[in-house]
Amino acid sequence: MTSNLASSERERLQAKNTELATLAGGLAHEIRNPLSTIRMHLELLAEDLDDEASARSRRMLKRVLKLQHECHQLEEILNAFLQFARAGEPRKETANLNETVTIYLEFLDPLAAEHSVEVRPHLDANLPEIPLDTALFRQVLNNLGRNALQAMPDGGTLEFITTVRDHCVVLEVIDTGRGMGEKTRNRMFQAFFSTRSEGSGLGLPTVRRIIEAHDGNIACDSEPGQGTRFTIQLPLRSQPL
Repeated sequence: MTSNLASSERERLQAKNTELATLAGGLAHEIRNPLSTIRMHLELLAEDLDDEASARSRRMLKRVLKLQHECHQLEEILNAFLQFARAGEPRKETANLNETVTIYLEFLDPLAAEHSVEVRPHLDANLPEIPLDTALFRQVLNNLGRNALQAMPDGGTLEFITTVRDHCVVLEVIDTGRGMGEKTRNRMFQAFFSTRSEGSGLGLPTVRRIIEAHDGNIACDSEPGQGTRFTIQLPLRSQPL
């Protein structure tokens, strides 16, 4: 009976995630068309104003550039929302988490160097394979890595540690950045909550949705001035439907 109830609940959540992803795709289409038209006409207007040398034209060009920036922000938010909506529909295949982390670090290393951040991987050589959507999990790594770099404007260290614990593959992402207070920790997984003026507020909520869609969990330990540790646990086997 308990197994049947769990299966029914998982099917209900899967249907809900599918509906959300479908609605998000339709919404994105309806917004992108007029947004593309607006951006195209702003580009043409900016070109015309750039050819003029009057003070009035320069003032108008400044306003047009501001509108172009806002259009770009809208598109970034739209992309983030699509990622959030689709995060609950993983296509899992048997994979080694170390390989996914290693590929991501090849991308992160030069970016971290620009921020004077040293990346230190400590990957368990005997890590077992698990059911994983590697494309979605790349979003997890990208969000956590980007947040860590932003938390270390003066440089620092960023560790990626994998191991096996309690029948789960565990990934820890640890930075030596500014850390977070209790208020931020309590709200950081809420959709649209952000401590940055230009943040979408969907990065960490998307991370959690992806982890939970893999039947895993994520926890955070952080204090102001003491850095941050994210701990992700992924089961060795998917739960049956």
